[in-house]
Amino acid sequence: MRVAFNRSWLLLGLALVIGGLSAYGVKRYIEQHVEDIEARSRSHRMVKVVVPKQDLAKGAQLQPNLLAVREVPAEWAHTNAITPEQFDRVEGQLLAYPVAAGEMLLWSLLEGQRAASFSARLPSGQRAITVPVDEVNSISGLLQPGDRIDLMVSAKRDNKSYLFPLLQNVTVLATGAQAIPMPGWDGKESTKRSFTTVTLEASPEDARRVLAAREVGKLSAMLRAPGDKAPIASTRAEAYALLGLGGRDTVAGDRVPVLYGGRGEIKNIAPLGSSAQPEAAAAAANAAAAALAGARP
Repeated sequence: MRVAFNRSWLLLGLALVIGGLSAYGVKRYIEQHVEDIEARSRSHRMVKVVVPKQDLAKGAQLQPNLLAVREVPAEWAHTNAITPEQFDRVEGQLLAYPVAAGEMLLWSLLEGQRAASFSARLPSGQRAITVPVDEVNSISGLLQPGDRIDLMVSAKRDNKSYLFPLLQNVTVLATGAQAIPMPGWDGKESTKRSFTTVTLEASPEDARRVLAAREVGKLSAMLRAPGDKAPIASTRAEAYALLGLGGRDTVAGDRVPVLYGGRGEIKNIAPLGSSAQPEAAAAAANAAAAALAGARP
């Protein structure tokens, strides 16, 4: 009897140990799965969309107290999702269909509305300007809508090539006909695309600068890392000097204004020159850069 009693307790103890280990294993599996999902979410670029705080019925009027802003991965965001910047255009409008709490609010869900046009995505006062690109200055086809770039100009004047920044920290609105980031984009060779144009967000004055620069020089894009807002060196330089093949050093003196960020502060850039440079050549170089930058004499 004592042997049977001890054996029963032994079996019960083993069952408890096995059950405890199983529960711990399941708990660790779930925790690891959640951590993996959170890590993947952090690695994706997030965008903000407007969502209802509660279920909204057909005919409900859109008011700020009924809505909230939610961040979602860019590749999951619907093409026609309404963003916080666009809310002033839909405030007070009625829903043509019911929307559940937390779902993205779409233009097509509003009464009398169709899918938002490309122009509806532009902030007030801004313009979209399209520039042609090739395999080199499209960063080998890896540019994506939403990226931010620096736009450089290379132009010739008096048989010399000059390089300087035209615009900095500019938003890419579209690459070719694609206006949203490509789903599943990971930067690998298999996900590269071919496109011949890039559409940028710019102020009206900056758009004029880009058009002028296209007439007298070549535009090239330099991709920025997410969150990088630091200005690049705004010095104009002669191409041969940059390559260490001669030329003159940049000196202080006359400066050319270059707008930063499309509509931000003005940065002054120093032209290339030295005491050995003829004054006429220096004046011609300054005039060329000033024409591109839109400066007045």
